[in-house]
Amino acid sequence: MMRMMCAWGYRADVFIWGIIWSAIEIGLIIVAIYFIISSFRGTRSRSHKSDALEILKERYARGEISEEEYLERKKILEEK
Repeated sequence: MMRMMCAWGYRADVFIWGIIWSAIEIGLIIVAIYFIISSFRGTRSRSHKSDALEILKERYARGEISEEEYLERKKILEEK
């Protein structure tokens, strides 16, 4: 079977498929970077939540806030 040739010596679709695969590879790299960054942000936000809860517990233990205020703020933190 004869190969179809164009002005550059090869079929034009070879060039187009190269562009398509390059775009797919770049897209996969961007998606991977997004998931890596979002996973680090997710763990960081969880640690801030636990830090806030620890501070709240300490303030309640020292008597700086009442039991009602402690329970109200704890509920707010757990909802986030």
